[in-house]
Amino acid sequence: MTDTALMHYTTHPGARRRQWRARLWHLPVWLMAGLVLLPVSVIVLSWGNAQTEIWQHLIQTQLGRLLENTVILLVGVGLWTLILGVSLAWLTSVCEFPGRRWLDWALMLPLAVPTYVVAFVFLALTDYSGPIQSLWRDWLGPDTPFLPVRGPLGVVFIMTCVLYPYVYMLARTAFIAQGRGLADAARLLGRGPWGSFWHVALPMARPAIAVGVSLALMETLADFGAVAVFNYDTFTTAIYKSWFGFFNLTAAAQLASLLLLFVALALFAEQKGRGGSRFHQTPKRDAERYHLTGVRAWLASGFCLSVFVVAFAIPIGQLLIWTLAEGAEALNQRYWALIRHTFILGGSAALITTLFALLVAYGQRLVGKQQIGGTVRLASLGYALPGSVLAVGIMIAFAFIDQELINRVQGWLGLPQQQLLVGSLLALILAYAIRFFSVAFGPVQSALERIRPSYQEAAHSLGASQWRVLLIVYLPLLTPGLLTAALLVLVDTMKEMPATLLLRPFGWDTLAVRIYELTDEGQWRRAALPALTLVMLSIAPVMLMIRRSRLPIRMSSAQGAALSAK
Repeated sequence: MTDTALMHYTTHPGARRRQWRARLWHLPVWLMAGLVLLPVSVIVLSWGNAQTEIWQHLIQTQLGRLLENTVILLVGVGLWTLILGVSLAWLTSVCEFPGRRWLDWALMLPLAVPTYVVAFVFLALTDYSGPIQSLWRDWLGPDTPFLPVRGPLGVVFIMTCVLYPYVYMLARTAFIAQGRGLADAARLLGRGPWGSFWHVALPMARPAIAVGVSLALMETLADFGAVAVFNYDTFTTAIYKSWFGFFNLTAAAQLASLLLLFVALALFAEQKGRGGSRFHQTPKRDAERYHLTGVRAWLASGFCLSVFVVAFAIPIGQLLIWTLAEGAEALNQRYWALIRHTFILGGSAALITTLFALLVAYGQRLVGKQQIGGTVRLASLGYALPGSVLAVGIMIAFAFIDQELINRVQGWLGLPQQQLLVGSLLALILAYAIRFFSVAFGPVQSALERIRPSYQEAAHSLGASQWRVLLIVYLPLLTPGLLTAALLVLVDTMKEMPATLLLRPFGWDTLAVRIYELTDEGQWRRAALPALTLVMLSIAPVMLMIRRSRLPIRMSSAQGAALSAK
């Protein structure tokens, strides 16, 4: 095309209309990025109103302990999820031993159990009046000391049991993609089995492992339920106490900003850890595995089986025992109301979040990744924001809009002034949409990339508009990806505790909130039924993750977060 023709093409009214319509697809991306920036901006700006008395009290009594507890938790969970996840991934992906085929997928099932559920089951079993310590005293004497289960040791143990599958899943995929060829080449050059692992397999899997550890750390920072069960004070519990104890939302926002610093450090560590590396290799055949024999084979089986039993079988078994002991009395009217509220919130959040993901993914395809790729990555960072941080930021923003805008309009119209946004379902669903956007965006984007651009070009040549192409051509082909995204958001929403606990409207208790209320009162048996219900609902997305984890992956924090059903 000559310069004259190109100038005529770009200045032609039809071309200008197409360019203008293409720019409209920036709006969903900007809107989603703006929603992510809203709570962050509000929290950062909260430092303009210094809470001197509150901070003096925190510095004298709690701040040092909060920092110490948070650092201990991050270091402990990061180290043990790394060790456990990588070792299990290496055994199940490279070696052959009895039970490997079913343990290969069963070791991912702990992701279906919320951390606060494993926490109260573990505490009920190992506390002073629990069966394990009672048996310990019967065998070894009443004065025999037991491990301090309510300290940092117990919290790190619980977090590791639930969060190691993040590292396991991604490291396993990376090890499978490598095959045995490079390891065998290293052994021919004089490296032993351990040498080939440390110097060849592990460095190549480093990007995947870095993503897995960073996801585990972000989940650790965001956790509220497990640390609340153990009375282990971290920034999430301090935010809750500042809000409902001191009734000081500004102090809660300033504490949330400190928590954001830890999140930023986790994201920075993830970026440095993976270093932008990508690996796209074809998985090798099972026949190329190392066949362990004798004692080594049974040690590998025993190690993997022990992890599965402790992290999944024992908690689920104990929940079943408690549920059966409670009988049909637990299936009362309030239980069904909890399920109804949970599904209404989860379904609404899944619908809105999946719609946003579809519009953003389709807009990115039309406009191009180079133009809006950075904005899309910003919109996907909502998953890194803890639910308590989102709740505080949204509450302050909505309170300002209610007071400065809506109440004034109501006064001008002669209507009674009342809050419409604070304490509404809209605030809660918005928090869900921000936090779980990347969870929906991953499956939708993956499904969209599998559709050939020629379909869109053919539809345009027949005179179809961009909206008609989306509805008639893309939507039927994207149905599996959209359903996967909606299911993942639905289950993540139903399990989300901090945002729900802080933002829910009066009377809108969910299964997660009810579990917190019962465990806070030490009523483990009564909490078993709603806990078991949540676990059963979470099995389906975890099975989806198991299926998707068998495919080659591109290492990025957004797609790593999209793999999460936690």
